Amino acid sequence: MLGLARSRHRLTTALAALGLVAAGVAAQAAVTAAPAHAATPHRILFDDGHAEEAGNADWIISTSKPDPLGQDSSPSAETDWTGALSSWGVALQKTGDYSLKTATSALTYGGSSSTDLSNFDTLVLPEPNTLFTTAEKTAIMNFVKNGGGLFMISDHTGADRNNDGEDAVEILNDLMSNNSVDSTDPFGFSIDTLDVSSGYPAAISDSGDPVLHGSFGTVTKSLIADGTTATLKPSDNSSVKGLVYRSGYSGNTGAFFLTSTFGSGRVAFWGDSSPIDDGTGQSGNTLYDGWNDTGATNAALALNATAWLAGDGTSGGGGGGGGGTCTAAQLLGNSGFESGSATWSASSGVITNSTGESARSGSHYAWLDGYGKATTDTLSQPVTIPSACTTAALSFYLHIDTAETTTSTAYDTLKVQVVNSSGTVLSTLATYSNLNAAGGYTQRSFSLAGYAGQTVTLKFTGTEGSTLQTSFVVDDTALNVG
Repeated sequence: MLGLARSRHRLTTALAALGLVAAGVAAQAAVTAAPAHAATPHRILFDDGHAEEAGNADWIISTSKPDPLGQDSSPSAETDWTGALSSWGVALQKTGDYSLKTATSALTYGGSSSTDLSNFDTLVLPEPNTLFTTAEKTAIMNFVKNGGGLFMISDHTGADRNNDGEDAVEILNDLMSNNSVDSTDPFGFSIDTLDVSSGYPAAISDSGDPVLHGSFGTVTKSLIADGTTATLKPSDNSSVKGLVYRSGYSGNTGAFFLTSTFGSGRVAFWGDSSPIDDGTGQSGNTLYDGWNDTGATNAALALNATAWLAGDGTSGGGGGGGGGTCTAAQLLGNSGFESGSATWSASSGVITNSTGESARSGSHYAWLDGYGKATTDTLSQPVTIPSACTTAALSFYLHIDTAETTTSTAYDTLKVQVVNSSGTVLSTLATYSNLNAAGGYTQRSFSLAGYAGQTVTLKFTGTEGSTLQTSFVVDDTALNVG
């Protein structure tokens, strides 16, 4: 729908911009299968459907699959379960805050199987050695986008344990760069084609980071024994953060352990499988006890990261997260803008009852851009999501009209993001543009369940080019928790 450039005679509001920022891909309507975060127990799925036991690898928490409790329902020592990851699994199981399963078949999202990703909070990929199918990559990426946690563990380049021509470096890079959901560097990093023979990569100094300083302990160093690193690309995803670096490296290069976000979900990457190897497993495998290596704190790193990925907050990890009660409610104030600028922070004139556009309901709405010249408009509101709530559904109605005639170039954009109190982007939910213009309002929905127990800011940022207007019109917002 073509629109005319508008004049500045809307209601004005001069407010500071706090923000939820969003840079993502195209519009997605209602989320149908969002993982429930911050619930007790946290639900963790370990993948064993992609040659994780090939060669000398034994990357399983137990030989009992899908349920490790079939081997021992109350493990107290890592040898109570059999597998090179049994120390990891037993440590989580002993807290009473985790439910663990193993997937041995194709990964799905929104299906009916007991190991479907919709039944879990976090997926662990412990050095996969076969490529994920197109359908699996779609499932994994949508799972993360809708609020799931993804733990990717690589090994050095050339570690092709099943001799099929693919190693974990290639397989995980393929997941990130060749999928149907977002192949434009969605997590903000790529895995390096390296074989680093040895070292004890050191953690950065950040006392507030929940992965480095969680309830499972403080991380100081990790172990690299023939592994790789990653290159960070914060220009593609500003949430990417290196936590542990190869000696002599910092910033955007040589990251051995990192975290990021995508949509409503969280991501962690580790450059070697040696740190998660506990030295015991099925007979015939050559294993090494990196989990208990005295020169590193690998157990704390693995466990804190698992807790964070599964939905624990920003000040600690490991267990709990679902205490208290959750009262079903709609949390956004002045959700239809009928009280003008109340509870919202916005650029001057964004919240309006102008007749230049139409409200979906009532008389007021938020109108970002539409001037036909270089303009940036923002709209934001902070909100606290109760820690006991397992669902948090953000929705809003969006109308876009434009005078742009291109069918291929996004000249004007609207980003929807989640930011913290410091303005750091926690998640980019979506990016819309002049290419999404259409008549009428369309409802957009996203899960924010991963932010239970936190105060975050929802932020809309409209950026318009130098000529030809695009109007981004928002109305009837909601954040329903339960």
